[in-house]
Amino acid sequence: MNRVIRAFLRRLMGMAVVLLIVATLVFIIVRVTPGDPAAVMLGSDATPEDIAQLREKMGLNAPLIVQYGQFMAGLLRGDLGRSIFLDQSVGQALLSRAEPTFFLTLFSILIATVIALPVGILSAVRRGSGFDQVVVTVTMVAASVPSFWLGLILIQVFAVQLGWFPASGYGGPDTPFLYRLAHLVLPAVTLGVVNSALITRFTRAAMLDVLGDDYVRTARAKGASESRVVLKHAFRNAMVPIITVIGLSVAMLVAGAVVTETVFGLPGVGNLVVSAVLRRDYPVIQGALLVVAAIYVLINFIVDMLYVAADPRVRI
Repeated sequence: MNRVIRAFLRRLMGMAVVLLIVATLVFIIVRVTPGDPAAVMLGSDATPEDIAQLREKMGLNAPLIVQYGQFMAGLLRGDLGRSIFLDQSVGQALLSRAEPTFFLTLFSILIATVIALPVGILSAVRRGSGFDQVVVTVTMVAASVPSFWLGLILIQVFAVQLGWFPASGYGGPDTPFLYRLAHLVLPAVTLGVVNSALITRFTRAAMLDVLGDDYVRTARAKGASESRVVLKHAFRNAMVPIITVIGLSVAMLVAGAVVTETVFGLPGVGNLVVSAVLRRDYPVIQGALLVVAAIYVLINFIVDMLYVAADPRVRI
């Protein structure tokens, strides 16, 4: 038990170090990027004196080391700063945009998993068949398709021509929840299909690695049914790399939502980040990047814990 606790504490310390490095890099990158938020806020008619006064008010004239110290002190208090343009805390801004991004990510990974796992398993079982060749070809094409292009195609077909789903938006706060979810169907399918290609290929490769092992042949020799051999013996032992790629896909979906939310006009975190970049809203950019980095680190931690549940041979 003590060894498990020590391993857990080491992992937490490692996560903290990673987030500290990310926070430092984000702070530096944001401030070396061309553009003055004070000038953007005041517009093209602003005088240099007005810009200088606003920079002083926002603390942008302070030395970088002072700004960095204030930034890190705020993080230790759980304060991500205050948005320059939205006039609210970054935490509130992110939380108000979290719902569409959360459900978009959730539905996308569900669609990707439901498509990828059975297709990948069946492709490995029927290796070399026509079905397997079609799967390999389709996944290569799907992995190469830009999500924004696929999203525009789906909008044209299912929203404009057929009228089955909304083309953009998410509805207001008073809109029924199910109606808001209808706006997520096309973007979720867009991200789900694109990401299913990677999961399918990893599932196929992982299954091919174990289908030829001795314990699989032994199970067949004992008279076990093919479905039992494939699902219980082969698939269970192929779970570790599959869990890894699913975890990475979830993290990539969170980051990749920026483009998809922009295409479909979803008021999510991705859309907020795009607006913040265009307006040089430093606190929002920093806060969003830190949240995404924290999600990456947390997902990696959860994936490591799932290894132990999926494969008893894995030890903490």
